[in-house]
Amino acid sequence: MTASISLRSINKLAIPALISGVSEPILSLTDAAVVGNIDFNATESLAAVGIVTTFLSMLIWVLGQTRSAISSIVSQYVGANNLESVKNLPVQAIFLITSLSILIILGTYPFAETIFKLYNASEVILEYCVDYYRIRVFGFPFTLFVIAVFGTFRGLQNTYFPMIIALVGTIVNVILDIVLVYGINGFIEPMNIVGAAYASIAAQLVMALLAAYLLLTKTSIPLRLTFPFNKEMKKFILMILNLFVRTIALNVTLYYASAFSTSYGAEYIAAYTIAINLWFLGAFIIDGYASAGNILSGKFLGAKNYMALIELSQKLIRYGILVGMTLGVIGALLYYPLGALFTNDQNVLIQFYDIFWIVLIMQPLSALAFIFDGIFKGLGKMKYLRNVLLFSTFIIFVPLVFWFDSSGYKLHGIFIAMTFWIIARGTPLIIKFRQLFLPLAQKG
Repeated sequence: MTASISLRSINKLAIPALISGVSEPILSLTDAAVVGNIDFNATESLAAVGIVTTFLSMLIWVLGQTRSAISSIVSQYVGANNLESVKNLPVQAIFLITSLSILIILGTYPFAETIFKLYNASEVILEYCVDYYRIRVFGFPFTLFVIAVFGTFRGLQNTYFPMIIALVGTIVNVILDIVLVYGINGFIEPMNIVGAAYASIAAQLVMALLAAYLLLTKTSIPLRLTFPFNKEMKKFILMILNLFVRTIALNVTLYYASAFSTSYGAEYIAAYTIAINLWFLGAFIIDGYASAGNILSGKFLGAKNYMALIELSQKLIRYGILVGMTLGVIGALLYYPLGALFTNDQNVLIQFYDIFWIVLIMQPLSALAFIFDGIFKGLGKMKYLRNVLLFSTFIIFVPLVFWFDSSGYKLHGIFIAMTFWIIARGTPLIIKFRQLFLPLAQKG
């Protein structure tokens, strides 16, 4: 069986996914940009936002793997023309994951100070971390609900509605960030970093309500919980467990990067916060094409269309590298204005400008890693993804980052180690994919 996959068909999925994906780092970038320009303790506030965002990202990425698992299973059933068999799976997954999120809130809220001491936060930065986190954490269940709904839409080959939801949430967050952080003279007192936390929660709630409305009115997927569990629940849980281990490894990387940056001083963690959030932005832009790979690979696998899988991978490699190089060029052209957008602290800017070029060089390499990451998620090959992340984190990144730290490379060492980490993530996936599907495509 053959298929012709056009750029238009890929972009129909990738562009909306790109826009919705970019909204996630924009929420954090907005907090960073707004908080980084307040009149009082701006650098300390920016550092606190960076530390808390790193921890929240860990929680979201660990439990938010429902999106990939739901998308993989639903898309394969769509490809096999048998959606009816898994219609009750999404709501059961949502029930499990939101229940866990409530336990996370209960387990972390009382220990917020202890948690952020592990990130080397102290004094004013630690105080701000605790204040910011103890508000933002209550948006956690809403975020996980939205992520699960996004996974359902993706499995249904629909990235348009997630884009709408994400755009609405981003607009709400940006407006409320400005209003609550800076205040309105005579009406609302400036709330500084606390205002940014409240703005994020409001945006997450709006997104959850809109996601529920669109799922109920625009699809045949119910939100009424029924039992017994779907026959695919065991497969879903195994996927989640493998992705859970994988995400723990991912966050070991982010933890050490954040902890080492914090240990170097406030200007270093502030510069790291800007750089890593811009890297996240690039990653989520590239993730639009990774999402297309995720969605289409699951569908083609369900239909046993291996020629289409090979063609999809080849085109996504070309598009991904092109997008990564474009991001690098845009970043180079806006090198200095980007830093000035987030802070006017010259000590922070010196550190940021000193390492941002490494982030730009990483973009094409990240594109390959993220695209094949998405393809393997669509194929349901979560165990292999787990093993690759364990290797790239504990065999490549961790030894390198400790060595670079002991050699005095500071932020340079962190981002160079991350570059090798990205290479070690992408290369095995490309090799394994071709080993698996080239023979099947040649037989077909």
